[in-house]
Amino acid sequence: MTVSRSSAEPLTPRLRGLRDDLQPALQRIADLILASPERVAGMTITELAREAECSEATVVRFAREVGHRGYRDLRVQIHREAWADQHRPPLSGESGDIDRDDDLATITQKIANADARAVHDTVRGLDLAVLGRAAEQVVSAGRVMVFGVGASGLAAMDTQQKLFRIGLPAIVHTEAHSGLSAAGLLDAGDLALVLSHSGRTVEAVEVARVAHDSGARVIAITGSVASPLAREADEALLATAVEAPFRSGATASRIAQLTVIDCLFVAAATLLPDLGQEALRRTRTAVERRRLG
Repeated sequence: MTVSRSSAEPLTPRLRGLRDDLQPALQRIADLILASPERVAGMTITELAREAECSEATVVRFAREVGHRGYRDLRVQIHREAWADQHRPPLSGESGDIDRDDDLATITQKIANADARAVHDTVRGLDLAVLGRAAEQVVSAGRVMVFGVGASGLAAMDTQQKLFRIGLPAIVHTEAHSGLSAAGLLDAGDLALVLSHSGRTVEAVEVARVAHDSGARVIAITGSVASPLAREADEALLATAVEAPFRSGATASRIAQLTVIDCLFVAAATLLPDLGQEALRRTRTAVERRRLG
């Protein structure tokens, strides 16, 4: 699998995606950076190692794991992004998880802020080189199979509908048995788009593995580029979202997935001779009679 870890990519979205797949000592370093990047930016390697309860060598290994030559380069990026975040106009209103005592105005503002942050972080952390290659594979594939279960199944259905409307041969499966059967029938030249926010959904990982064994290319849309699903894929597109416990699996992760899907859809459409306009016109005409008025 191709996983880009360029130090030019935004660090925070990448850390959120990688965090759960890191070893415990590396997780502690990631948690310190995510909790207070401006504070970590002022730490020496000795101070960070002491606070993370690990060795200085582990801090250097962490820096290399996220795409840097060493801690000095990592610290420069942390400082640069912390400064940018401090000078970025804040989202209005409340943020964080829903509390029992929140009124409806606070609840809706928190949801809006979480969704807006998911879109912002996803676009900020999207690897454009991977996106471009994925769009080329979507357009050139003999067949495109899209798979997801649960909330990712909803995003998978949206993906199939978008691709189908511009004339690309996409099918969708949101159940394990049908997905595995379809993956087993793929051939070289076909493509499997597999969605899972955690990247640990058993059904998604199994479908990706079967699709690969069948000779198809596999692209993962996931919240972690180091997850089991990403490791089974040829390419991984990162959908960045932090789900608070009350809303887990319900809002921000789906918004992040839909953002990646929209970017992939438009990127694929730009590679078609007419941007998919003729297919859109014909499908629109076919359903027009179903509209009242």
